[in-house]
Amino acid sequence: MTAPLIWQKSTYSQEQGECVELTASGGAVLLRESDDPTVVLTTTRQDLARFLQVIKVGTGGPRTPRA
Repeated sequence: MTAPLIWQKSTYSQEQGECVELTASGGAVLLRESDDPTVVLTTTRQDLARFLQVIKVGTGGPRTPRA
């Protein structure tokens, strides 16, 4: 039997819900919307970190290869 997942809410979340929750399972990061916890997205730590950096910086166009 596997241990139940422990979901964490963002510190920016409202008490009424409407937040993103995440947990780790093996080498994956799982994300879900608190309003519909049956829909779960799966990604890696690296891809999530890259996504959050793009949001923070505000850029995210196609990457160009480095010379």
